[in-house]
Amino acid sequence: MPKYVYNPFLPLYEYIPDGEPHVFGDRVYLYGSHDKEGGETFCMLDYTVWSAPIHDLTDWRCEGTIYRAQQDPGYPERKYMYAPDVVQGNDGRYYLYYCLSGDFGVGGYHGPISVAVCDTPAGTYEYLGFVRWQDGSPMRRYVCFDPAVLNDNGAIRLYYGTQYDYEEREDFAQRPELLQSEMDMFGKSAEEILGTPESVMGANMLVLEDDMLTVKSDPVRIIPYKVKGTDFEEHPFFEAASMRKVGEKYYFIYSSQKNHELCYATSDYPDRDFRYGGTIVSNGDVGFQGRAEADRLNMTGTTHGSIVQLGTEWYVFYHRLTHKSDYSRQACAERIEILPDGSIPQVQITSCGLNKGALPAKGTYPAAIACCITNGHMPHSSNHACQEKFPHVTHEGNIRFVTEISDGTMLGYRYFALEENVILQLTYKSAAEFTVKIKDETGRVVSMSKLPAAKEWSKAALSMIEDAGEHALYLYFDETEDASLLELTFS
Repeated sequence: MPKYVYNPFLPLYEYIPDGEPHVFGDRVYLYGSHDKEGGETFCMLDYTVWSAPIHDLTDWRCEGTIYRAQQDPGYPERKYMYAPDVVQGNDGRYYLYYCLSGDFGVGGYHGPISVAVCDTPAGTYEYLGFVRWQDGSPMRRYVCFDPAVLNDNGAIRLYYGTQYDYEEREDFAQRPELLQSEMDMFGKSAEEILGTPESVMGANMLVLEDDMLTVKSDPVRIIPYKVKGTDFEEHPFFEAASMRKVGEKYYFIYSSQKNHELCYATSDYPDRDFRYGGTIVSNGDVGFQGRAEADRLNMTGTTHGSIVQLGTEWYVFYHRLTHKSDYSRQACAERIEILPDGSIPQVQITSCGLNKGALPAKGTYPAAIACCITNGHMPHSSNHACQEKFPHVTHEGNIRFVTEISDGTMLGYRYFALEENVILQLTYKSAAEFTVKIKDETGRVVSMSKLPAAKEWSKAALSMIEDAGEHALYLYFDETEDASLLELTFS
């Protein structure tokens, strides 16, 4: 019997954001941070890796915990491990690069970049040291954050950095509190900040020796910090550096200061002349077909990910937010195209993701695979948990569901392969009776029913007048006070 995979593609109890997918041998390994379900801050758990055969993306398996924060000498002063990356060194071993942080990112910009090593891609990594200068002192030039590593035909290139707009503000020199904010945030002196050409912030690259620790060539800025008047002006670099080489062209993938989109820039060189390319994906579908930020289709927040070729297809890996916060993020992926001119058109977020086409409208699916969860005015969360009511994915015990569904909520599922006149059964709870309409991607109403109140999980069947074929399903809730949706079952 065929297997299927949907977004999020790992089990619903797993929260692996900041994904860096890499192919080693015949498997793709997902390295990332590790959030706690319903967590109180970023990256509360130790690094856990999942992998799948590159020719069967339905078959993800947990490789277990590969590295623990307490292995780093900086623990417990900074006890959370942020977005990592892994590269195979010239000696055939695997090297893990990461930064430590405290609650809510405090101290996460202070550096240095730590390194661990293992003989296999997903074995038990051991602490090796930190990125250092030739004299053995920690390398802290610029802001050491979100490391990404590329073995470029034997040259070990380390990319890193973060960027805020402090120094681009016209009144920066007249506002000493902005300088103090930089000093506090980055753990740097006023002399270092003011004495660094252009800025201590920005996206940087250095080359490492074969020991994978020692700086071989000094850091260089790969895109300008000051973006006004450049092609990065509307989508400036923020964080989440990731580098891929496609043929002979370098693709720098990053999170922009909009904080919900993964963008890319390309160059013929690894260390200069990058030009902005576009947005690959937004976790709120912002920008797709001109969608405005005010019309985001999910709660948006931090994003981090990269692209990878699996077989003959290219994919982008990113994450979504749950639990009304930035602290419980789940891995998602979409198929992308790299066009002959090297461009990557922005892709729509979907529920089918890594699946080879639409999901079959047969059997039961978790309601939490909705790729669109909106009440028409969803918030943007950057490093905080929201208190206001709005629809979102949450959990109770071992079940995950969509809750706080109220009047005007829409849950979207893209895409299902439907048969004619299919029956859709919803498993739900609701404090009062409500109306649910189902529309397809054209806006046509294919079903409308009034469902009774239900204090416990209950089932109700809806007949749909629908043409056979691949369709999006959008569930619209009217006259609804506080409902929850657990499952969708097709028959």
